[in-house]
Amino acid sequence: MNPPEPEDRPLTGPPPDFWRNLRQELVAGRQWVDRAIVLAYAVATGLVVVGFTLLSEAASEAYDHGRSGDGPLGGWGPWIALAWTPALTVAVLWITRRIAPAAMGSGIPQVVAALDDAVDDKRRGWLVSLRVSLHKIWLVSGGLLAGLSIGREGPTVQVGAGVMLHARRWLSPNAGIDAHDLMVAGAAAGIAAAFNTPLGGIIFALEQLSRRRNLTHSSLVIIAIVTAGLVAVAFFGNVTYFGRLAVQQLDWGLFGPGLLVAVVAGLAGGLFSRLIVVSMQGLPDRFSRWRREHPLRFAAGCAFGVAVIGLVTNGATAGAGAATTRALLEGQGDVPAVYTLLKFCATWLSAWTGVPAGVFAPSLAIGAGIGHDIALLTGVGAERAIPLIALGMVGFLAATTQGPITAFIIVMEMVAGHAMVLSLMATALLASGVARLLTRPMYLELAALLVPRPTVQGSPSQ
Repeated sequence: MNPPEPEDRPLTGPPPDFWRNLRQELVAGRQWVDRAIVLAYAVATGLVVVGFTLLSEAASEAYDHGRSGDGPLGGWGPWIALAWTPALTVAVLWITRRIAPAAMGSGIPQVVAALDDAVDDKRRGWLVSLRVSLHKIWLVSGGLLAGLSIGREGPTVQVGAGVMLHARRWLSPNAGIDAHDLMVAGAAAGIAAAFNTPLGGIIFALEQLSRRRNLTHSSLVIIAIVTAGLVAVAFFGNVTYFGRLAVQQLDWGLFGPGLLVAVVAGLAGGLFSRLIVVSMQGLPDRFSRWRREHPLRFAAGCAFGVAVIGLVTNGATAGAGAATTRALLEGQGDVPAVYTLLKFCATWLSAWTGVPAGVFAPSLAIGAGIGHDIALLTGVGAERAIPLIALGMVGFLAATTQGPITAFIIVMEMVAGHAMVLSLMATALLASGVARLLTRPMYLELAALLVPRPTVQGSPSQ
């Protein structure tokens, strides 16, 4: 005898009333206005990122042109950089400290600090705002014009967050969209438009920016990313950041070199992250005391060191290093034997000056150098070295930022390396794990330095 049939019960509630929901959407006029405002600011974020990209690239090209023998400086260009780089660095730092102290550094720690619910609106507006974003653009470009080893991609996070946060003043009280959601959406849209990596922007928002609280409007983030990304694509085309990676068939012969790349990138990235944090915190040593008492002189000394390194490498260490990284990925890189070490030092010194500067893109260049060096060390041929270079990029970025998923997704999208998904993922996780043995997450530690102290009165200080 068959058992009785169970009583039929609906597994879910009644189906949605289509017409009722449609009427509610049509009569919700103010909600549509709020959505239009958010969409308009997403477009504005994309346009600002495009302008930032064009200005920063023009600044880098102007520096390269000036230091080369083809420029108006003639053959003395490289030597004049020894005076040009410190002088312009001091000018950028002086202006930053005077008019936009919140623009100092990468900008990602400022956004992380501003996302803390314990931060009041005054402090949040000091850390992230439209005014700071606009100043950040030309100050970072000034650092690139000086020949510092910095990037624009990290600062784009603060720029995008500041633009989107400005939309709050136009939204209705019942919009249900707060400052946290707007900043996350703008920051993610900025990083996505800067690298042309929409999925990477979403993962960056979830992994790096939303640790303190659940994201209540994930659709807002996606809409902002898509809109800003479409604006960027309209100007630059739908191309990957470093082109398409010519991946050869991966075999077990690359397992040993690939493992070595992950470990070395993890150690180097952890050391780099620790150096950045300690440099910003300061220690009871003469260099930290010099930086506190004479910040402009200290910045000039660091910039002079960057200029000397640029002279030794024939300018290869200046800027973000995207051209060198692309050449290495294409198997055409001809860099000095000490390029990786010198790029590491130049990026650290550039960040230590205190000028608005990102380390996101320079980290990719350092990682590419690690992969290239290990390929030479292990006797891997030029074509088979390309996957190792990509592994170095993802490994060093994951170790530096302590964001392995973000690093893996961004590098995969930047080089169209879908054939290396598992290898990139494994390298990012291993390198990040190794780096955690040396340091805590860099952006969280730097953000903690920006938390206001109760005893401080007057305007917030850096």
